[in-house]
Amino acid sequence: MPEPLSQALARVREELLDSERLVRAVAAGRRRGHEVAWRRAELRYVDVRAGRVLQVTTYDEHQAHTRNAALGPEAEEAVDGLLATAFGNWHLDSVDETLQLRVTKKGDAQLHVRPRVAEQPVSREHDREKPRLLPAEDPVLKAVGIADHQGRIKPTRQAKYRQVDEFLRVLEPALDRALDTGLVPLPTDERPLRVVDLGCGNAYLTFAAASYLANVRKLPLRMTGIDLRPQARDRNTKLATDLGFGGQLAFAASSIAAAELEEAPDLVLSLHACDTATDDALARAVRWQAPLILAAPCCHHDIQAQLSKVEPPEPYTMITRHGILRERFADVLTDALRASILRQHGYRVDTIQFVGSEHTPRNIMLRATRTGAEAGENIGEEYADMTKQWNVRPALARLLDA
Repeated sequence: MPEPLSQALARVREELLDSERLVRAVAAGRRRGHEVAWRRAELRYVDVRAGRVLQVTTYDEHQAHTRNAALGPEAEEAVDGLLATAFGNWHLDSVDETLQLRVTKKGDAQLHVRPRVAEQPVSREHDREKPRLLPAEDPVLKAVGIADHQGRIKPTRQAKYRQVDEFLRVLEPALDRALDTGLVPLPTDERPLRVVDLGCGNAYLTFAAASYLANVRKLPLRMTGIDLRPQARDRNTKLATDLGFGGQLAFAASSIAAAELEEAPDLVLSLHACDTATDDALARAVRWQAPLILAAPCCHHDIQAQLSKVEPPEPYTMITRHGILRERFADVLTDALRASILRQHGYRVDTIQFVGSEHTPRNIMLRATRTGAEAGENIGEEYADMTKQWNVRPALARLLDA
C-alpha cells in the first residue's frame, strides 16, 4: 500500500546511516515532473586508513564521481542531500534484508522489504577503481574474449566491458523492482527466473546476464538464447557447457517469430537485434505478456525507407532533405513509435541511454514494464496523428495487427 513519501524516506535514511548493516544502496530514475542532476547514485561503507567512511559515487551522462564522507555529520549531510534529490527509486541491500522504495506518479511511496534467507557477506575494502557488477576475472568474460587468460580486460575490449557493466546496471534495478512488486515471482528451484534473449548472436551479453543472475545474484535461472544461425547455436551451446551452466542456459536456432518456449518468460531481452528483428522481439514479448522487456534497437532501416518515399509534412522538408539528418530522425521516430505501441498494449515505457555514445552509437534502450493498465486516449491519438502526418506504418504495428 502507498504511504507518505516523507515517512518512507525516513526509513531509507535510517538504513543508509547504518554503517554495520548496509551492504550497498542504489538510487536511480526520477520522479514524475522532476529533473535530477545524476542518473544514478551508489552508496556503501568502506574501511580506509583513517577508519570507516561512507563512499558515495554519483554518475552523470559521462563519468562517475566518487567521494568519501566521514561517519557522523558529514555522512548525514551526504545522505540527506541524496534523499532530497528527486530520485524515483531506491534499492538497499543490507546483511539481513532488501529494501525497495518506488515513488508513484502521485508522489507517494511504495515500500517493499524482503528478508534474506541467509545473511549477505559484506566487503568493506576500499576499491580505487569503480566496482563492476561482473568482475573482470569472471570466466564468462574470458570465454567471450573480453578478458585475457589472467582475468584482465583486454585494452581493445574496454568498450565492450563497459557496455556489459552498464547493461547489467540497467537490468539490476529493473529486475529488483519487478521482484519486489510481485510482477515477477521470486525465483525458486521449482519455478526459476525465466529469461529469453531474442536475436542473441554471439551472445556476449547473454552470457554476462546469465553469469550475473546465476552466479553473482544466485538466482535459480532458466535462460534461452535464440538466434537464426545454427552455427551461433552450436558455438554458444558449447560455451555454456564449458562454463558449467548446465540446465540454466540453453540456445536454439530459430527465427524470432517461430521461437518456441516451454513457458512464457518473465524477462525478454533483445540487444542490438537489427532493424525489424527488434520489432519481431517486441511483438513476441507483447504476445507473451512478458512482465519486463529490455530492448536495445539497432539499424532502423524500415522507417527510413518509408520516409524516403513520401512527402514530409511542412515545414519538416529541411530535415528529410539531408540524408544523414533523415536517417537520424528516422531512428528517433522509430523508437518513439515503438514506445507508444507498447504503452497502448499495457506497458510503462522508459527510453534510456544505457551506455555512453563514445562506446557505441547504438546506445538507446527501451525498458518496458507490464502494468496491464489501459493507455489513456491521448496516447492513441498522439500515435495516430504522428503516423498519419508522416505517412508511415511501423513494423511493430504491422506484426501485432497480423
